[in-house]
Amino acid sequence: MALRIFNTLAGRKEVFKPTREGKVGLYVCGITAYDVCHVGHARSAVVFDVMARYLRYLGYDLTFVKNFTDVEDKIINKAKAEHTDIFEISDRYIKAHDEDMAALGIAKPTVTPRATEHIDGMIELIEKLLAKGLAYVVDGDVFFSVERFKDYGKLSGRSLEDMLAGARVDVNEKKQNPLDFALWKASKEGEPWWESPWGHGRPGWHIECSVMSQKFLGETFDIHGGGEDLIFPHHENEIAQSEGATGKPMAHYWLHNGFVKINNEKMSKSLGNVCTISEMLKNYHAEVIRLFMLQSHYRSPVDFSDKSLSEARTGMGRFYTTLKAMKDFLVSCEAHAEITADMLSEKHRNVFEQLEALPVKFVEAMDDDFNTARGIGHIFDGVRLINAYMAESRCFPKAETCFVLRFSWKKIRELGMVLGLFMEDPDVYFKQDNDREARKRGINIAEIEHLIKQRREARWAKDWGRADEIRQRLAEKGVVLKDTPTETTWKIV
Repeated sequence: MALRIFNTLAGRKEVFKPTREGKVGLYVCGITAYDVCHVGHARSAVVFDVMARYLRYLGYDLTFVKNFTDVEDKIINKAKAEHTDIFEISDRYIKAHDEDMAALGIAKPTVTPRATEHIDGMIELIEKLLAKGLAYVVDGDVFFSVERFKDYGKLSGRSLEDMLAGARVDVNEKKQNPLDFALWKASKEGEPWWESPWGHGRPGWHIECSVMSQKFLGETFDIHGGGEDLIFPHHENEIAQSEGATGKPMAHYWLHNGFVKINNEKMSKSLGNVCTISEMLKNYHAEVIRLFMLQSHYRSPVDFSDKSLSEARTGMGRFYTTLKAMKDFLVSCEAHAEITADMLSEKHRNVFEQLEALPVKFVEAMDDDFNTARGIGHIFDGVRLINAYMAESRCFPKAETCFVLRFSWKKIRELGMVLGLFMEDPDVYFKQDNDREARKRGINIAEIEHLIKQRREARWAKDWGRADEIRQRLAEKGVVLKDTPTETTWKIV
């Protein structure tokens, strides 16, 4: 089965055929660097991070470009308010962005260009559009004429009449059409500026992505991505600029992730429900956040709530519980002789073959428009099979069991790498999870450890009533104990 992706431009799923065999160019619109990142940024980052990981998993040589907008009205206004320049503001929030992305387990794109590094390229592209009669100059401003680009609206699927009726556009008497958009803006007093053929000014928002995608991926590349909110006007305008200048398709496939809600309400500053990435990470492990997002299809909306994230935490706990059990079992396998798959007896071979088919099922799911939800479902099935197998492991010859579990461990971790999951050592994951939950619930970890020590002493003294009393006391706090021959571990549920 070939990779099929939903192309917004076509309005349907299409078989993915890269422009150059074995190579893929991916461009994703990044942040405007004027504030810290929120869950909307996290959703887009995780979605396209997984797409990039999967394309590489398939063997493609991927060039992934994600830009930073570092000159824009919001940045300028914040710089004025803080009596500094736009570079201090953008540097601050790009640094914060990079820290948030690293904490979420987002792999770095191949290239992360800034708009202000490509002003010369923007001026060159604008000059091409003017030469082709697709743009016009008024008092130092340069506007793109949407009426002169015959395909305007092909991405959003709307006519100019529909857009004029329904779009929110700036009132600007300089424009020949209210939908015309700025390619270059004449500088106002106190604003940053660059030299241009039309006087001192700065670029409009949309032009930067056309220039930077061409610079690093060529005039036509494979995939352009971003949030659903960027379809119009940003991506529509990118297409008009790029294709107006080159006469070639800008990108063959346009992919857009769905919206984010907070407790079933649209996220907005006016509602006071904007949740930052750093706030989320205080309460939930990064992999819990990723699992929550990936359990929905990327084109579907997601609703962030404590309930939904707590459910994702429970699911991630099941994964790591199995990984810990496998890890603990495999420690005892070091001295056992190596065997091969063809040496397995029927019972072991049956389990091995089912697990061997897991990557195939995972790829079939991901090939269907990056269906992470179905892919995760297959991994859950594999985990259930492994749990049942380990429960019966006492009856199995050790060497065969070790072989099957080593294979299982490797495959689960390989598929997890595609999703950015199961990257932690299980013991580290549970310690971090317990510490985070204890802080959230006001539970004193030192007190828990002290009670566990008292219970251990009671068990040594065969004071089973006292031991049970302590277990119950901890259970009331949400602390569940697990006894092994060598230790007692705990987790907060």
